[in-house]
Amino acid sequence: MSGDHDIDLGSAGKRRTLWIVLWLNVAIAIGFFVVGYFADSNALLANGLDNSSDAIVYALSLLALTRSRVWKRGAARFSGIMLFIFGVGVIADAVRRFLEGSDPGGVMMLAMAAVAAVVNLICLRLLQKTKEKDVSMRAATTFSFNDFIANGGIIVAGIVVMLTGANWPDLVVGIAVACIALYGSVQILRDAHMDIHDEEGSEHQKGDQFQR
Repeated sequence: MSGDHDIDLGSAGKRRTLWIVLWLNVAIAIGFFVVGYFADSNALLANGLDNSSDAIVYALSLLALTRSRVWKRGAARFSGIMLFIFGVGVIADAVRRFLEGSDPGGVMMLAMAAVAAVVNLICLRLLQKTKEKDVSMRAATTFSFNDFIANGGIIVAGIVVMLTGANWPDLVVGIAVACIALYGSVQILRDAHMDIHDEEGSEHQKGDQFQR
């Protein structure tokens, strides 16, 4: 039997949670882009791209709630590939800023990261409370966890920038966020791959029970 027929209708609670984290990530991404532009911060712009990709992932997860298990794996793979591309792009931008120079604003970095950390913690807690998480929901949780860690890094970088006036802490955090994204992409792609084996195992179990 194909996974195309294994449909999870999803609960109203999951939909509500994903809608909340979707709009919170859209709002915080806009904040990162605006503040990152005026603060000349690679780390803030990187997190804006990260939260934008998160919003797309949450939108895909909403669609996946009423789709087949195969569709959910496809959405998770798409999420993982997006994260990988995002990570490479951030590293390239950090190299450019290192060569050309930049003047990040430590106070603006600190303030924006503190607000984002609170928002991402709310998202993470909401997702962690969701029961019976499928592969797409697990991907969404991975994104929020990565974001929360990245916000802490920006806070530290903002303090160092304020104390030293150097741009390297901003670049280091930007690259660190990229590395977290790359690691998260590998986790999500691995989870999607393992889900195939889990499904095959379930199908074999059903077949054995039917034969008995």
